[in-house]
Amino acid sequence: MKDVAAAAGVSLGTVSNVLNRPHRVSPKTRAKVEAAMSKLNFVRNESARQLRAGSSRVLAYVVLDGRNPFFTDVAAGMEDVAAEDDLALFVCNSANLAERESAYLSRLEQQRVQGVLITPVDPDSPVLEEFTRRGTPLIIVDRRRHDNSHCSVAVDDVRGGEIAVRHLLEQGHERIAFVGGRVTIGQVRDRREGALRALRDAGLGPDHLVDLATPQLTVEDGGNAGQRLAGLPSATRPTAAFCVNDLVALGLLRSCAALHIRVPEDLAIVGYDDIEFAAAATVPLTSVRQPRHRLGRTAAELLIQETSDPRHVHQQVTYLPELVVRASTLRASSGR
Repeated sequence: MKDVAAAAGVSLGTVSNVLNRPHRVSPKTRAKVEAAMSKLNFVRNESARQLRAGSSRVLAYVVLDGRNPFFTDVAAGMEDVAAEDDLALFVCNSANLAERESAYLSRLEQQRVQGVLITPVDPDSPVLEEFTRRGTPLIIVDRRRHDNSHCSVAVDDVRGGEIAVRHLLEQGHERIAFVGGRVTIGQVRDRREGALRALRDAGLGPDHLVDLATPQLTVEDGGNAGQRLAGLPSATRPTAAFCVNDLVALGLLRSCAALHIRVPEDLAIVGYDDIEFAAAATVPLTSVRQPRHRLGRTAAELLIQETSDPRHVHQQVTYLPELVVRASTLRASSGR
């Protein structure tokens, strides 16, 4: 920094201001300092700055499944907010593994990140509480804790499951497959509860929902579920499927094509998330849309508030999903 100051003909304090408080320096002086930095190949020592400040200019997002485009879209919303505040966003993939999630949190804490956004394996895990107790703010994304001890931003998944199955009932389907992962996953449990609620409102019992559980929530698992569905007796085989996310739905759709099952004539399919690929599928996919970008923006805004305002009060923000109807559920004779 002394070399930069000498080359630019300014004080060491001016160089420091250009690096840390550029709004305090005139554009002309700032340009001189930046030119000197470029000429001298100067790169600031962020590690040294972190030691002095106690934190970095970095936020981190620990995603549950890096293969799912849903989380990419959520991260894009976070990144927009981070860029507006001159912060960087690092993305880590827990791959739905609690031990990997815990390891990432430990590394991020050691790196003195300014704050963490996380879609956790278990939102009620004591690991999250211990993490924040040591001083790093943490926002829960696409999940909620039961004790409201953290800020959270999520979508009403019970409502999402309800509107998905209600739509299928309106199309004349009364036996519906629920294709999803383990009910220990909060979203799976909530979306299934919404499906059952829609059946109850229609005067139908829980036996009208046929559970086809999958090990994971991937395209491959959706395809395997399609083979299992095709193997059910024709008299009791569901005529519609509500999939817990779009990746599973796309896998089911692909399996139907291979098995010569017509969509929606033989099987209507509803997905969840409304990722970009849903509309581009061979048979455009009806899906429950979540405001993915808005989820990310809101979560990042809450995190920045918490890191900068000592009077910050935890908030639990819940958005409503909406159904986007496409060809995978609408028969030509439906007139819609």
